[in-house]
Amino acid sequence: MHNGYLSQTTEKRLMLFSGSGYPELADRIADRLDIDLGGVELRRFSNGEVYARYLDSVRGSDVFIVQSLCEPVNDNLMQLLVMIDAAKRASAKRITVVIPWYAYSRQDRKTKPREPITARLVANMIQIAGAERIMAMDLHEGQIEGFFSFPVDHLTAMHTFVDYFVEAGFRDAEDAVVVAPDTGEAKVAKRLADHLRLPWAILNKMRSSPHASEVTHVIGDVAGRRAIIIDDIISTGGTTVRAAERLIEEGATEVHAAATHGEFAGPAYEKIEESPLKEVVVTDTLPLKAGAPQTKIQTLSIAPILASTIRNVFTDESVSEVFMGENQLF
Repeated sequence: MHNGYLSQTTEKRLMLFSGSGYPELADRIADRLDIDLGGVELRRFSNGEVYARYLDSVRGSDVFIVQSLCEPVNDNLMQLLVMIDAAKRASAKRITVVIPWYAYSRQDRKTKPREPITARLVANMIQIAGAERIMAMDLHEGQIEGFFSFPVDHLTAMHTFVDYFVEAGFRDAEDAVVVAPDTGEAKVAKRLADHLRLPWAILNKMRSSPHASEVTHVIGDVAGRRAIIIDDIISTGGTTVRAAERLIEEGATEVHAAATHGEFAGPAYEKIEESPLKEVVVTDTLPLKAGAPQTKIQTLSIAPILASTIRNVFTDESVSEVFMGENQLF
């Protein structure tokens, strides 16, 4: 007999699962990690309720659930919560949610009386469901990280954009400029400009409603230059298109736009197609709409960043090393 105890050394197991929000991105991450996605039965009952059941044991595993909160947003959010609950009740050792696009992130503070702070509500729901860690790409505001009381890996697509524009011949170009579409993006624009060794400018924007804004003036020199507008989200495309039109009026020779999240809501695809924009560069945090005009849209994959981060979290190595220490953009 042993001295009153059983001892066992278990190997850590990484298991990667995908919700039905954006399974193609989860496939790309699994390919980079050289593993198969875990089996999960995802169903919807006739009354609209969602159901999830893991097809393999997750007991003692380090479970990573990939779910981008794209349309239908609320269905995908609820499915994620159900998947977290199922993993927790099946004795997963740790549950990390990988949410490339964190929906409701724009409702991160009260701007009017009697408004919700939905970004915080979503954080509470994810926590209560049983997640212990979250990975997200370029959150709308850095403060959202503080809505969670567990570790947040706040990843950025900055280096993905830097590589793209270096390749396109923008680094040290004498006829180029990086432009922030509003004062909120000034830090990010300066960061991109520093990497590309370019000057930068800011558009001053007045917002008349949540979906409408106008550029009042341009701070900085854009005449005779190729401009890159950098933002975190392109939603209806209104802000980006108006910014491009104003930059052309101010003498810019061509306008490129870059944004981590290509939400492209409403008539965004058509607006971009008809606009003076030369190209719109986004990442694959959100799927593009099949059949919509996309001749000006370039998509860069963030699967390598997510795969490297998942690997480092699993092996208890530094996440900031994936970004050379530059994953805190704010």
